[in-house]
Amino acid sequence: MCYNVYMIVLERVTKRYGKADETPALDNVDLNINPREMVVIVGSSGSGKSTLLKMITREELPDEGKITVGGIDYDTLAKKHIPHLRRRIGVVFQDFKLLPDRTVYENVAFALEIAGHTNAETQNIVPRVLDLVGLLDKMNKLPAQLSGGEKQRVAIARSVARQPRILIADEPTGNLDNKNTWEIVDLVKKINDLGTTVLFTTHNLEIVHRLNARTVRIEDGKIVADVPRGKVVK
Repeated sequence: MCYNVYMIVLERVTKRYGKADETPALDNVDLNINPREMVVIVGSSGSGKSTLLKMITREELPDEGKITVGGIDYDTLAKKHIPHLRRRIGVVFQDFKLLPDRTVYENVAFALEIAGHTNAETQNIVPRVLDLVGLLDKMNKLPAQLSGGEKQRVAIARSVARQPRILIADEPTGNLDNKNTWEIVDLVKKINDLGTTVLFTTHNLEIVHRLNARTVRIEDGKIVADVPRGKVVK
C-alpha cells in the first residue's frame, strides 16, 4: 500500500467523558499529520494527549468531528476491519507490556502470530527486527534478564515487526534512566528515517529538542501550539 494514503486527519474533533458542561478531553481539535512525518506531542497530565492517541487507534470515538487515517473514514469503518487498521498502527508504552514467561524472540513472534503470519514469515522477520533494535544476541533471554532499556527495545521490535505505517510512542522513556532514554529516542528517530510516521508523546523538553521535530502542545483539550520542525520549542 502506498505511503501517501497514510495521512492522519482530525477535523473539529471533540470528546467528552463527563457532563456536557464540563471541559472536554478534546475540544474542537484540528490536526493533519503527513506520511513519514514525526510529530512530538507535549502537554501536562490530563491535557488530552492520551485521548488524542485513542482517537487515532480507534479505541475511542469522538462525540463530534471526523477522523480519517490512511484514507479510512472512521465514521464508516466496519467493526470487523478494526483489527486490520490496528495492524498498521504500532504502539509502544512506557511500561513495556512484555509477556514475562516468553523469550525476546517469542515476544516479538507472538505479535506476528496473532496477525496471521506463517511460521516461515515469522522466522524471517523476527531476527531482522531484533537486529534493527540491537537485540539479536538477546533473543533467547527472558524479560526478567533484561535492563529497562532492553525491555523497551523488545517492545519497539514487537510494534514494528508488522511493518506499521504509523508508530505511536506514548511516553516510551518514562521509566528509563538517562542513558537508555537517549538510546530509545535515537532508535525511534531511526525508525522514522526508514519511512514510518511517528507520534511521540513526552513531558521531557530535552527529548523535544533532541528529536528536532514538529511539536504539538495540548492543554485543556485544545491544541495551543503547533511548532514546525527546526523551530525552538519553549
